[in-house]
Amino acid sequence: MARKRRDREPSESARAASQRQLRVGEELRHALAQLLRPGVLRDPALENASITVSEVRVSPDLRNATAFVMPLAGENAAEILAGLRRSAGFLKRCIAQELTLRRVPEIVFSLDESFDQADRIAALLARPEVERDLLRSEDEAEQPG
Repeated sequence: MARKRRDREPSESARAASQRQLRVGEELRHALAQLLRPGVLRDPALENASITVSEVRVSPDLRNATAFVMPLAGENAAEILAGLRRSAGFLKRCIAQELTLRRVPEIVFSLDESFDQADRIAALLARPEVERDLLRSEDEAEQPG
């Protein structure tokens, strides 16, 4: 009878990114930021778009990367995302010329939802009942016990 293994290793998605993954992701982010400046790409959706590349996550085998992007003020996000998907091959070739990587990862573009989450958290913190509780806890911390 085979024994069950209780101390399973975490899945790849649960593991922390290696130093190499982080370094390659940051290099890709910088290269993409340069390539996505307004006026550089000829795709009509991207020609005059101002796009922020907030993060690039690279898979452990360095073959795939997800670039999290956000257009300025979130305008035309679907159209810009479609333009980035159309331009992925061209962007990969440009990155291959710029960076010295053995293999340039396949790049998938995704909208960065963290900006929406930050706005939601800021709105929650600005609610009167939350502000009242925050002020109360600050006053209690300042008073000697």
